[in-house]
Amino acid sequence: MFRFIQVALLFVFACHAQSHAEDKAISKQPSKQQSAYAEATFAGGCFWCMEKPFDMLPGVIATIAGYTGGHTKNPSYNEVSSGNTGHAEAVRVRYDPKRTSYKKLLDVFWHNIDPTVKDRQFCDVGKQYRSAIFYHDAKQKKLAESSKLAIEKAKHFKTPLKTLIRKAGPFYPAEDYHQDFYKTHPETYRNYSLSCGREKALQRLWSEP
Repeated sequence: MFRFIQVALLFVFACHAQSHAEDKAISKQPSKQQSAYAEATFAGGCFWCMEKPFDMLPGVIATIAGYTGGHTKNPSYNEVSSGNTGHAEAVRVRYDPKRTSYKKLLDVFWHNIDPTVKDRQFCDVGKQYRSAIFYHDAKQKKLAESSKLAIEKAKHFKTPLKTLIRKAGPFYPAEDYHQDFYKTHPETYRNYSLSCGREKALQRLWSEP
């Protein structure tokens, strides 16, 4: 995201999303009734833009925007944005395996990123915007690797895929005002997405040759 725009936006929006954020926070800790749910973690650049496509998939229970893959404990948004924490903006997805599958989540992930670039996604540049699949177990790792290999074998892209596949580690939920940003601040989200050119780029990247 554009750094100079975000700093101003976050200051303005911080006090407007509290009630929504409290509802969102409930889903961060699974209850006994949620024990049958599974989790997946993906980094695809701006986490504002990655929550929406997963939320639209039937069977997804909740998405949490956050930070993972780095070395700093409990990082703030500003710390992650500096690029010094090692963390990436990411989304943790809680889903019902009886209603959807990890394969479907992978399909959503791939078609919402540019896998051909390193340490950036569209207008957002830096290691904190790298694309990555963070697997939670051996099955997820195998499926992630297979999905990446299938795309490479299909030769849809002329360059090697730069998306990383790494073991999931600590995940730190982002500040309240980042959660479900596309819902709580639709106009700002829409303006950002358009100015970044993300949607047009995705259409171009994944269209049939």
